[in-house]
Amino acid sequence: MPEPQRARPPPSAADALAQVERALSLDPGNARLLINRGQCLVALGRLQDARQAAATAQRRAEGDAVLLDAIGTLYRHADDQQRALAAYSQAVELAPDNAHFLFNRATVRRFLGQLSEAEADYDRVIALNPTDYEAYRNRSELRTQSAERNHVAELEHVAARGQADWQGQVQLRYALAKEYEDLGEYQKSFQHLQHGARVRRQHLRYDVAIDLATVDWIIEAFPAATAAAASGAAPSDAPIFIVGLPRSGSTLIDRILGSHSRIRCAGELRHFALAIVDAVRRQDGAAPQSRRELVARSASLDFAALGRDYLDRARRAMGAGEVGAGEVDAGEVAAGCRFTDKMPLNYLYCGLIARALPNARIVHVTRHPMAACYAIYKTLFADGYPFSYDLAELAQYYAGYRRLMAHWSAMLPQRIHHMSYEELVADQLGQTRQLLQFCGLEWQDACAQFHLNPAPTTTASAAQVRRPIYDTSLQQWRHYRQQLAPLASQLRAAGIAIET
Repeated sequence: MPEPQRARPPPSAADALAQVERALSLDPGNARLLINRGQCLVALGRLQDARQAAATAQRRAEGDAVLLDAIGTLYRHADDQQRALAAYSQAVELAPDNAHFLFNRATVRRFLGQLSEAEADYDRVIALNPTDYEAYRNRSELRTQSAERNHVAELEHVAARGQADWQGQVQLRYALAKEYEDLGEYQKSFQHLQHGARVRRQHLRYDVAIDLATVDWIIEAFPAATAAAASGAAPSDAPIFIVGLPRSGSTLIDRILGSHSRIRCAGELRHFALAIVDAVRRQDGAAPQSRRELVARSASLDFAALGRDYLDRARRAMGAGEVGAGEVDAGEVAAGCRFTDKMPLNYLYCGLIARALPNARIVHVTRHPMAACYAIYKTLFADGYPFSYDLAELAQYYAGYRRLMAHWSAMLPQRIHHMSYEELVADQLGQTRQLLQFCGLEWQDACAQFHLNPAPTTTASAAQVRRPIYDTSLQQWRHYRQQLAPLASQLRAAGIAIET
């Protein structure tokens, strides 16, 4: 009896790139192939090369709205939002009633802080396609809704019609929660939020116990005694890691630092985690690893090599061109320009960062526990953070995060700068000076005027960071004391102090 055929594994990005380049050798002016090449380059972290592929494709796509839209998306994924906007606008000019093209342009306008223009695009998307529920939610996030100008009646009407897919229902519930909160109707807001979060959680495969066990495994693999064994990249390479939980103010800190002339914002890079996984696989001959095995083996890596690999990946991701407050040329990147990496979940790797990059700075952003948890709970994330849609799981995850950060702080007392969002709001200039001093940077007035920084931001805070520091969100959670009481009880039971 013949052996059954095994399914072939999907090709890697490198394999796909080789195939596309062979095809391009036969048809070098094919815009679709150039776009495919750029997509492979993005997957490989070669963003500057991807931008060049997009530019070449754009010169060959004149008059083709579909190709121009795809080129815009390629630019967007390659972190060139200005050129993405130009390509999307060309597509919209050619096909002004295409809701998909308009939605894509609105997305980039939001990243660039063109909020009124983005709202106009979303209005047009909804008029053309009333079932684009993501457009409703994105539009609600662009500004604070007012009694005179809001979309509550429209959203309630659409929600009452029912949605064929659960994703649409979730989008509408989060939009209604946002707008009712802006209007001060907190009970209605929380009802919609709870409904949307419950539906989202039902469609996730997630076990918080695994994340809690991971904290134990990390603490076991990196006891405090390992802190002294630092080795790694050269002193000139000193990236700044901004870590913590999402919605705690990390984007605000990133904008402050990115407004400094000597710092570039690289965004939320996945590269440190990927470098760890690849290093373990190389060490063990590509053998598959459980999460516990991966954590245990990560403690015996060549940390100098890990640091070099991370820096190489980060520089390829930044490439040349606009990645922060100013321009970075290829020579500056090659020479080791300073940059921020604001991936919040890098908090899991503080011990590894300290050993692989002994000159790196780690800024840990904190927030009042209830404020942090509520801000996480009310955010519909594009991906990641599966613990955020159930208050009991959120409390457990938050307690695990606090436990791990307490371990890192005891292990690395001089390496981590803890920065409170509340203290920053209360004393912006004083806290900013301390931040810059910790990072080895001289004072620059632009850091106090971060809201004027024109650089794009692609996080959930894309609209908020265009405003000066404000305090309206500090006490927002208190409007929901009753609804959040079980969360508060769980946090107290975990030994976390909660102010009443």
